[in-house]
Amino acid sequence: MREHGGNLDAAVQRFGGRIEGWIDLSTGINRQPYPVGEIEPHAWRALPSRSEIEALHDAARQAYATEAPLLAMAGAQAAIQCLPNLSRKGRARILAPTYNEYGGVLSAAGWDVAEVSGLDALAGADLAVVVNPNNPDGRRHGKADLLALLPRVGRLVIDESFADALPELSLAPEAGQDGLLILRSFGKFYGLAGLRLGFVLGADADIAALSAMAGPWPVSGAAIAVGRRALLDREWASATTARLGHDCLRLDAEATAQGWRLVGGTPLFRLYDVGDALAAQDKLARGRIWSRVFSQQPGWLRLGLPGDEAEWSRLVAALAG
Repeated sequence: MREHGGNLDAAVQRFGGRIEGWIDLSTGINRQPYPVGEIEPHAWRALPSRSEIEALHDAARQAYATEAPLLAMAGAQAAIQCLPNLSRKGRARILAPTYNEYGGVLSAAGWDVAEVSGLDALAGADLAVVVNPNNPDGRRHGKADLLALLPRVGRLVIDESFADALPELSLAPEAGQDGLLILRSFGKFYGLAGLRLGFVLGADADIAALSAMAGPWPVSGAAIAVGRRALLDREWASATTARLGHDCLRLDAEATAQGWRLVGGTPLFRLYDVGDALAAQDKLARGRIWSRVFSQQPGWLRLGLPGDEAEWSRLVAALAG
């Protein structure tokens, strides 16, 4: 398995304790999740109907301010798994460093994959991938620059998994154009990664092809019920965006007090240059707080944002330990 956050099994194996006793800040998942509420028994007992799936699609269009065709899938990862089969194998170029599943999935499917460091280097690719804002360093690209790239590549994939709290970055309103695919994660911003829900937006032909790959029931009844409720709750989204912005500044202040340097981030995670990331990870782990390190960047440590005040207190104590 490729390196990812959320690997609490490894934390427990190395440092002990029980999984439920750890605070997992190794991911970019909101630790104050959307309140799920009651789920009707029908969502568990019956196969999702076409009308229920379309109601979820309509809610996503409202949330993402788009009228484009889209498809609900079992997380953005499910869409990534399908990408190699949307067209004949060719040259895939990925703006890096970034989420490592793109390169792995495309390489395994026989694509010619290379990582590049700038938007212009993506030109000429049959498939170009940009994560915006980027994971793990938070690098951002303006709409005009991305749209200017579209006619220079065969297909442009924009992964907006961390864009919910940064709607000004989103190309969702421009979706539907030939060659443009936009991926959205639900679980990160709404703090419900276990629901396994995401969306892909694109032109009719691409969405039809992805729908055929995903099958007649691409998401569960529970995902439909919770996802629709959450996506339509714009008051919660607005309040959460404001809280995350405040908490980013709070976390940055704690990191600066440790002598750490901010590399970048999004409203859901921060990336710091800490000098010796493994040593910093071990220090936090002694307080049962798990963080993300990167084998290719030994100074980088990524932290998600704590949830309630009890979690903030534990983080401050671990940093002081």
